[in-house]
Amino acid sequence: MQEKRILIVDDDMNLSMITQDVLTDYGYDVTCVQDSEAAFDELKNSTYHLILLDINLPRTTGFEICKELRLVSNIPVIFASARTSENDKITGLDMGGDDYLAKPYSLRELLSRVNALIRRTYGSRGQELIYEIGNKIFINASIRKVVKNGKEVNLSLKEYDVLEFMCANQNQVIKKEELLNQVWGAFSEVEIATVAVHIRWLREKLEDDPSKPEYIKTVWGIGYKLENEGENREAKYD
Repeated sequence: MQEKRILIVDDDMNLSMITQDVLTDYGYDVTCVQDSEAAFDELKNSTYHLILLDINLPRTTGFEICKELRLVSNIPVIFASARTSENDKITGLDMGGDDYLAKPYSLRELLSRVNALIRRTYGSRGQELIYEIGNKIFINASIRKVVKNGKEVNLSLKEYDVLEFMCANQNQVIKKEELLNQVWGAFSEVEIATVAVHIRWLREKLEDDPSKPEYIKTVWGIGYKLENEGENREAKYD
């Protein structure tokens, strides 16, 4: 299964490091930062699958970070804070948080909540998801492997990320801005033209005739769509 990346935003580095150790032992890739500036830098340059967010932070609050984040991304957010009033919990959820955990928290409970939110958002950690496109292209999302007509296709990291996101939203129109936010990060400074370049590269590697794409279609003035009648399937793996 593809390793999921978690960003911890908390000025208590001792707690962050302990939490990082637990999540890493379970198989997550965890990064810790202490303030909003560092958090936005990480989100600008890297893709994360979940954020564990404190409320009381230097220069701003976790509420404000979540509010700004929700303008451009649906990445799952768990608030973890010593502020335990009902109003704080309601505010956190109203700002776009997906869960709220009171400090001091049990590490077992934290891990359980993280696992549950990851499962709801990305699918079970005990399944592998295989996308099938036109009965000729197969994408194994658990190991990031792409095969066309029985031969493996070598994709760059971002080419694969674009393809997997389109597979997860196949037969739907995807805006260029959404692809940019989801693949390059919510606060990325990458130019929007980068999306078109990666789409072109994907067509060259996956389409029989890149000039007349059968699957990766352009929706003029909006973005792109992966047209596919193939079936996706989940299979147990050891």
